Amino acid sequence: MAIKKSIRLECGECKEINYLTFKNAKKHPEKLELNKYCKRCRSAKPHKETKKK
Repeated sequence: MAIKKSIRLECGECKEINYLTFKNAKKHPEKLELNKYCKRCRSAKPHKETKKK
């Protein structure tokens, strides 16, 4: 059974939370980092995974 974990993606530069998504915690236990667009910075920046509260 796949365990889907709810995560938030936070901009690495301005620390704003821009995206909410899910990931399979069993297949990918490491923290997720994606290059996504940040509205506040107005450019594509690396976004890191943070836990959803």
